[in-house]
Amino acid sequence: MDLEKQPLTPPRPQAEGCLAVAIRIPVRIVVLVLVVPVRLVWDALAVCGRFLYFRGLRPVGRALAWLGRTLIVTPLAWLMEYVITPVALGVTTVTLWLLKAVFVWPWVGLWRYVLVPVGKGLGWLGRVLVVIPAMWLYASVLTPIGHGLAWLARGVGIGLGWLLKAVFVWPWVGLWRYVVVPVGAGLGWLGRVLVVIPVMWLYASVLTPIGHGLAWLAKRLGAGIAWSVRGIGAGIGWLLRGIGTVLGALGRWIFVVPSVALWRWVLAPIGRGIAVVAREIGAALGHAWRVAGYVSLAVGRFLGRLLRWLFVDPARWVYRSVLTPVGHAVRDGVWRPAVRAVKDAGRATRQAIAAARRSVREARADVRRMLFGAPEERVPVGAVPMEPAPVPVARREPDTPATRTLGSSTTALTKD
Repeated sequence: MDLEKQPLTPPRPQAEGCLAVAIRIPVRIVVLVLVVPVRLVWDALAVCGRFLYFRGLRPVGRALAWLGRTLIVTPLAWLMEYVITPVALGVTTVTLWLLKAVFVWPWVGLWRYVLVPVGKGLGWLGRVLVVIPAMWLYASVLTPIGHGLAWLARGVGIGLGWLLKAVFVWPWVGLWRYVVVPVGAGLGWLGRVLVVIPVMWLYASVLTPIGHGLAWLAKRLGAGIAWSVRGIGAGIGWLLRGIGTVLGALGRWIFVVPSVALWRWVLAPIGRGIAVVAREIGAALGHAWRVAGYVSLAVGRFLGRLLRWLFVDPARWVYRSVLTPVGHAVRDGVWRPAVRAVKDAGRATRQAIAAARRSVREARADVRRMLFGAPEERVPVGAVPMEPAPVPVARREPDTPATRTLGSSTTALTKD
């Protein structure tokens, strides 16, 4: 046996017969004619589906998601965070406080200020009136009495034990040791001499030779019967083998040989032909699908370039040459001056409103000073005497407005 590994060799391509060569070209032509329209329709549907997904369904889905997030999720989150959660926390706090005030604090006060002091007083009273006297009684009275009774009971028990042994135990022990044991030994020797030794001699000298003779006779009879049965079985087996050989030869020539001939000369050639036809059809389908892919790619590129020449390039030229200059002119000549004028008007309006508010505040301060007098000056802590202290600015009416103006806007439409 060769135990060394043999190098793997690639399988050799099988030689093609005339049947494969004769079937290949017509099948490929027919399949190509049938597959090219299917491939064109398939590629067109794939392009339309991809365009519909990337330019239609996905933007619409993103818009719907943003709309749902803006209209549903954000309001619900705000409602949950700033309305439902504070209300639930407040209701929970009030409910817990009420439950504690009704069910917990009264019982805690009862336990802490009533039951615990009463229990401590009762415990001290019970210890003084019951425990200490009981301990003194146990240590000074009951313990000596118990020790004396125990010593007395121990002495009485020792005497009674000696008396019971002398009455009930020692007579029976002497009877067993000096009467029963010697009588039993004598009876055992007599039984061994009169019974055991004669029985052993009878077994060894009489019964054993008789048993050996009966065993030898039974073995000889069994050997003769087994030889007879083996001879009869060998004859029957030879007869059955002959019958089986004859039936096997008949079955082989009647069933096996015709079946092998049918498989070898009829079914196998037909199967090989069907396999060749199926293989060629499959190869033709693959080849036609690849060729149709190239054709579809070329047609798609031609149609794309044609659409680009007819629609995209003119639209791009109109956008670059017409719409962009017009948009720039409108932005520079109309939109920016209008935005600047709106900013100036808003700034002037805000300044006028701020001046009016300042005048109203001053008038209110003068009226308050005439009616109630000037406010008392407060000297801050840590100020140096004989030096003017800085006057704190009133927090209710600031002098400078901190309102938002158009100039501080962050939107893209109002930037210069």
